[in-house]
Amino acid sequence: MNKKILIVEDDINISKIIKMNLNIVNYDTTEVYNGRDAYELLQRERFDLILLDVMIPGIDGFELMKKIEPLRIPVIFLTAKNSVIDKVHGLKLGAEDYIVKPFESLELLARIETVLRRFGREETIMAFKDVQVLLDKREVKLHGKPVELTVKEFELLVVLLKNKNIALSREQLLDKVWGISYFGETRTVDMHIKSLRKKLNLYDHIKTVYKIGYRMED
Repeated sequence: MNKKILIVEDDINISKIIKMNLNIVNYDTTEVYNGRDAYELLQRERFDLILLDVMIPGIDGFELMKKIEPLRIPVIFLTAKNSVIDKVHGLKLGAEDYIVKPFESLELLARIETVLRRFGREETIMAFKDVQVLLDKREVKLHGKPVELTVKEFELLVVLLKNKNIALSREQLLDKVWGISYFGETRTVDMHIKSLRKKLNLYDHIKTVYKIGYRMED
C-alpha cells in the first residue's frame, strides 16, 4: 500500500510542485492550505507523514504540531525561517526533520524516505474518528487522552477496526478475540461491545446487525 502524505502549505504553487514530485514516486498525497483544515482532516483520516509549513493561516505550524502530537504522525517542517532558534523549536516540538525553503525535490524525497524508514509506521497506529489505537504499545486514546481498556476490549476494538464496514457475527468475534477454544456464551461479546461504546463514545459507529452481530462503520 502506498504511503499517505499530507501536504500543509498555503502557497498553492509550491504545494502543487511537491504533490507532483511525490506522486511520481507513488506516494498518495492530500493538500490543505491552512492549519485549521489540516487539524480537522487529521481527526478523520490517517496519514503516514505530514509535510508542514510553519507560516500557515488559521493555526500556524508550531501550534498545529502541539495539537496533533498525540497522533504520533511524523512531521517534516517546511519553512522559509532558517534561524537556529526556529529549527530547535520545531525539533523540540517533536518534528522528525526541518527543511528550509527553497529546497531541491531530490533532497525532500530523500528526507521523506529517511523519516518513514526511521519511524517504522507499518500498521503501528490505527485511527478512527477521535480514537487512536497504538498497536505496539497496546494503548488507546480518545481526544488524545488515554483510555483504560481490558485486554479483550482492546483486541475486540482492533478486530472491528481491521474489518471496518464488515458485519461480523458474534461467533466470528468470539473466535478472533477469545480463540476457538473459548466456550463462553455469545453474550460475552455483547457485554464487551457495550463497554467499548461507552468508554470510547462509539455509540453511533459500532452498529448492531440484526440477527448477526456487529459492524464498525463511519
